[in-house]
Amino acid sequence: MNSSISLALRNLLRNRRRSLATLLAMAIGSASILLFGGYSANIQFSMQTAYICTGGHLQIQHRDYFLYGSGNPTAYGIEGYRTVLDAIAADPQLQRSVRVATPTLQFGGIAGNYSAGVSRTVVGLGLQAADIKRMREWNEYKLPLKLPPFALDGAPADAAILGNGVARVLQLCEPLGLENCPKVEVEQRARGKAVPSDIAQLAALEGKASPGTKTSAPKLELLSSSPSGTPNVTSLQVVRAENQGFKELDEVLVTLQLAQAQRLIYGRSPPRATSIMLQLESTVQMDAVKQRLNELLPTLGLKQPLAVLGFEQLNPFYVQTVQLFNTIFGFIFALIGGIVLFTVSNTMNTAVVERTVEIGTLRAIGLRRRGIRTMFIAEGLLLGLTGAIVGALAAILISALINVAGLTWLPPGSAEPLPLIVRVWGQTTMIVGTTLGLIVVAAVSAWWPARQAARMNVVDALRHV
Repeated sequence: MNSSISLALRNLLRNRRRSLATLLAMAIGSASILLFGGYSANIQFSMQTAYICTGGHLQIQHRDYFLYGSGNPTAYGIEGYRTVLDAIAADPQLQRSVRVATPTLQFGGIAGNYSAGVSRTVVGLGLQAADIKRMREWNEYKLPLKLPPFALDGAPADAAILGNGVARVLQLCEPLGLENCPKVEVEQRARGKAVPSDIAQLAALEGKASPGTKTSAPKLELLSSSPSGTPNVTSLQVVRAENQGFKELDEVLVTLQLAQAQRLIYGRSPPRATSIMLQLESTVQMDAVKQRLNELLPTLGLKQPLAVLGFEQLNPFYVQTVQLFNTIFGFIFALIGGIVLFTVSNTMNTAVVERTVEIGTLRAIGLRRRGIRTMFIAEGLLLGLTGAIVGALAAILISALINVAGLTWLPPGSAEPLPLIVRVWGQTTMIVGTTLGLIVVAAVSAWWPARQAARMNVVDALRHV
């Protein structure tokens, strides 16, 4: 084996220019595949981190909430959600894996800025601010994130965060200091009118503002109804407007404190939650935690059927994006693999033609056809191995330069630009798979010319000029 490799190396060095050109083609192809793979891996990790920081790894919901809850979320509220939270906190296996377990309440309503005479339908989301703040600190993949502080943490009980689109429609751009928010050109006949009397009466039932309320913050009225259809309204002070990443969500989302949302929807009735978000210490724990929850939930004696859903199921856009990049990666590998195939094949065919007399001489002194085949295939393998290794090293070096260049990009569904990171180093499976794949392609490329060389007639080969 050592003699075959040594002989293959000497044969390749006989025509250094052609061998170097082939080697460079393979190295560039290998580096290109790995750089795109590293970029794709960073996109996957960035999106996964964004979804897990806002929605957790797993969510416990009413069995039908995911399919039918968008029309009437509160109809699928979990009655005994505190029982579920207590059971999770008391379970030894879940204690080791669950980092944050927090309830949320989603509902529909109408938000109005009646001093400007405008209102719009919105989706309300009640959250526990302290839990969300801790969830936003999760960073398993060590991304260089610089997230702004969660505005509801430490805010008054009646505080709210709006999507930029909601703030724009409700004409709150100026008091919230939003940029790129043009003034409304249409006539506002209702401007300056007071809050409608029925809504004012409902808002008065909420009582006085909480201690510490900032009177300078812009106000809005949020109207919703209980599961039985009873209307209710609350007055909120808007502490911030944030871009939600997706325009469809940015145009409708109002985030408020969970307790305030529960009072709005359920009044004095026992509060509920539409889902319980679970953030784990590590993503690899998802299957084990989901299995344990499926065993635990039926033993709690709850009246409602519950289901445990992973973030991939809750966010099909993430799955589709990952599949898209995997498909592109496969296409690029096939394309570059085809280039490598023809490049190595052309190099080997040229070598066979140049060394026809040498092949005839070797056969004449007793070297079998298998030996001729092995000699040329070894040259192809050596080219493939060297080119793939050089390409991998080049990809690692180039990715390191990109990572320190300070480039940024805006991932899908994110409101904040993130540093552009190309993750080649550490992606062992991708590096090994790409290297082995190109070596196999190079060996296959050399097989046909090696077969033709082995099948040469000895006399004809010796006569070749």
